[in-house]
Amino acid sequence: MILWLLKMTKAAFSRMNRHFTSLALPSALALSMILLACTTVPDTGRSSFNFISAGQLNQMGLTQFEKIKSQKKLSHNPTQLAALNRVAQRLRRVVPVQNAHWEFVLFDDSTPNAFALPGGKVGVNTGLFKVAHNDAQLAAVLGHELAHVVVGHSGERMSTGIVGAAGVAVLGALLGQSSNSSGSAVSSAAGAVVGLGMLSFSRSQELEADRLGALYMARGGYDPRESVQLWRNFAAEHSRQRGGGSPAFLNTHPLDATRIENLAAYMPRALMEYH
Repeated sequence: MILWLLKMTKAAFSRMNRHFTSLALPSALALSMILLACTTVPDTGRSSFNFISAGQLNQMGLTQFEKIKSQKKLSHNPTQLAALNRVAQRLRRVVPVQNAHWEFVLFDDSTPNAFALPGGKVGVNTGLFKVAHNDAQLAAVLGHELAHVVVGHSGERMSTGIVGAAGVAVLGALLGQSSNSSGSAVSSAAGAVVGLGMLSFSRSQELEADRLGALYMARGGYDPRESVQLWRNFAAEHSRQRGGGSPAFLNTHPLDATRIENLAAYMPRALMEYH
């Protein structure tokens, strides 16, 4: 196996040398684009790679939100709508969504879920109130979802996916001259690595959104410790529904226990924002 990899690597580099001149300019342009697309995430200091503009993301968010509203039934539950509006008013003042056209909509859906799209579009399912038992726990969910928007996680994932796909395509082109199936196998393996990398990246985004969501809810006047209780509620609900789940390394979301541990460790920082 090692000798095969060495032979494949030598052959790949040989082909890369022949193609170097034609690839030099595109590679330089790609490197420049990557450097320009790197920014710093507020409140965390993490470096972010995102070359999708806020305007583009906002337009995509608006289009998607209108589509969702046309497909899902709206709820007029007065108690739940009142809670959603109370929490929304507080979070709107402290969550820095760029060029927000705020809209919070309650959907008649028993799935305990919520989402936020670029541009300040937020959807909450009635089923979420099975696990969010008070305003603070609802704020934890909405703060988490809005954190995805503030950081630009969707743009990051799109940017990383585009670059990853381009890299696999280039590798496939360089190895495509091979007369046997080895080049195809290496290219497929590279594609699988990119796929697993995106799964891991998604989990790290979820944990980052948990932490930022705790900050936002605290700044809105909600006790961030309720975010830990929220995930305990989710864990109990998940246990009732399916009696477990897929392994953590093949799940796009962290396991409930991981989220609880992550938030508990972050709580001293979040409590500094709670007044």
